[in-house]
Amino acid sequence: MIMKQLLLLLLLVFSGQIFAQKNLDDLLKQYNDNGVPYISVEELAMPKTKAVLLDSREPREYEVSHLKNAICVGYDTFNLEEVTKQLPNKDEKIVVYCSLGIRSETVGEKLKEAGYTNVSNLYGGIFEWKNKEFTIVDFEEKETEKVHAFSKEWSKWLKKGEMVIDEDKTKTDSEKKKKNKNKKENTEE
Repeated sequence: MIMKQLLLLLLLVFSGQIFAQKNLDDLLKQYNDNGVPYISVEELAMPKTKAVLLDSREPREYEVSHLKNAICVGYDTFNLEEVTKQLPNKDEKIVVYCSLGIRSETVGEKLKEAGYTNVSNLYGGIFEWKNKEFTIVDFEEKETEKVHAFSKEWSKWLKKGEMVIDEDKTKTDSEKKKKNKNKKENTEE
């Protein structure tokens, strides 16, 4: 009887994880076209994975928290010329991330168009990183539990950590990206 209950509990936990994963997969498919390959948070966290980390969120989000040693390149404020100056080796491994992996795909595509050959998009972004209980740091490079949740709409994807939302300053970058993707698809037809 106890074995049956334990098995049932494990099945419920596992199916819940699959369901959550499926929903994140669906969300990313809705906004992304897989122009940049994903890297999982587990793979990035492995000691052997050496990469330059580019945070494609806005500076106000980066200041709340970011992955250790990440460079803030922004999304609305992204400047390819500045990044090229900072990262002249176009074959170096680069991982771009944002909250979930939507804005980072756009930045990653720009890098690829500029000739960068080894660019990955962090699957699930900083939310997934924190959900898997990996360390994040604040603007003083001190460990923190705070994560800028971008908006109330996206905050549901952050399961761990302390959520920070400054709704009045939040722009709907993902909505802009979706409109641009639809516009691009319509012009290709």
